[in-house]
Amino acid sequence: MQNQNDTSKTKIWLIDDDELVRSTTAQWLRLSDHDVIEFTDPRTLLDEFNENENCIIISDIRMSPMDGMTLLAKLIEKDAHLPIILITGHGDIDMAVSSLRDGAFDFLEKPFDPKRLTLTVGKAIKKRQLQLNQHYQSRYLDKLEGLEEMIVGQCHAINQVREQINTFAKMDTNVIVYGDTGCGKELVAQALHKTSHRSEHSFVAINCAAIPAELFESELFGHEAGAFTGANNKRIGKLEKASKGTLFLDEIESMPIAMQIKLLRVLQENTLERVGSNQAISIDLRVIAAAKTDLQRLDGFRQDLFFRLNVSQIHLPTLRQRGDDIPLLFKHFCRGFADERNVALKKISPIDYETLLIYSWPGNIREMRNIALRYVLEPNTSIAKILNGYHTQEPNYQYNPLPLSVKVQDYERSLIDVTLKRCKGNIQETLEVLQLPRRTLNQKMQKYGLNRSNYLDNQDS
Repeated sequence: MQNQNDTSKTKIWLIDDDELVRSTTAQWLRLSDHDVIEFTDPRTLLDEFNENENCIIISDIRMSPMDGMTLLAKLIEKDAHLPIILITGHGDIDMAVSSLRDGAFDFLEKPFDPKRLTLTVGKAIKKRQLQLNQHYQSRYLDKLEGLEEMIVGQCHAINQVREQINTFAKMDTNVIVYGDTGCGKELVAQALHKTSHRSEHSFVAINCAAIPAELFESELFGHEAGAFTGANNKRIGKLEKASKGTLFLDEIESMPIAMQIKLLRVLQENTLERVGSNQAISIDLRVIAAAKTDLQRLDGFRQDLFFRLNVSQIHLPTLRQRGDDIPLLFKHFCRGFADERNVALKKISPIDYETLLIYSWPGNIREMRNIALRYVLEPNTSIAKILNGYHTQEPNYQYNPLPLSVKVQDYERSLIDVTLKRCKGNIQETLEVLQLPRRTLNQKMQKYGLNRSNYLDNQDS
């Protein structure tokens, strides 16, 4: 997968058969710290270009033996998403405007302002980097297998977690997994189980915060028939059920002190007694405990139990700390939900990509899964719109709001979306209603992931 350093090296392929214009344009771009490759013959450029080349194209329209419009068409055949900027004389404005419909990113009129050139190039490079990131993310997700398929991500912290899982799985020791709510502690526990020699036996999970104190002992140890009022039948407890396999104790910091003492004895002696029985039952147990805070410093958690569990530790990063893994994980969840619900997988638009990276994700991966499901199931929506609605329904939920710039862009996106629906995909009518130039509408539709064909389909239905 392409990393941040690779995408920053996006090159500019500049094609113009006028040496003076080409060299002057190249010089200005190099002064702006861009890497420029110059071409004089469009056929040479075509021969050297490959799909998903890390570049953008700046091409004159009036060239020989091949003009810019023909070059545009041939490049789009090779790579439909390649940003191509056309340079045009005053007499070619109509042709340049029509090129936007044919897939051009933008056009510049001669003589163009160098600052306008730099601004347009910057936008094109940003778009190309996003396209390539999404392409390499898709390739990475296509090849997932084994542990990488369970613990998805490429950031340093997640690579380290996978290394620890591989190491600790072979050691067969007790493990404490630390992480905020929603970071994937149970998923890590399952990965430890599945990569260990215990994988053929049971993985038994208990959320210690969800069990009433009076039921805890029966839940863990089981009971004999008649052991207490309501115990009509014998019950096998979680500890016994997990024997030869793995017991996962989530939110272990919530376990009552009395149960901590009894659990410690089980771990020391590898035996237990069901409630209402005096018969010792041998068990072979591996315990993976999960906690949000340091158990050693936690009042109310027994130190002797901590030391029994604390043979190995795994610390999970928050989603916010995972950087470029954020859009990768979002795409992974969208793929899964689209397959599960048998719906088309839509492409993440540039503004949605930006929102993913800006948002603080207080609910971590669990929250992301919910947002991804909504994104897959709701047509013509945006991540910002889903997030705003999500938090409106949860008034007591603490979160960092989206920046004003994202909210303004989401409002603009919604306005264009509504207008396209009302005009049934008719671009000319949309331009008149919104009072926008064709070039501006084209760029905004690309930015917001709005495809005209979706609105034409609505008309047909």
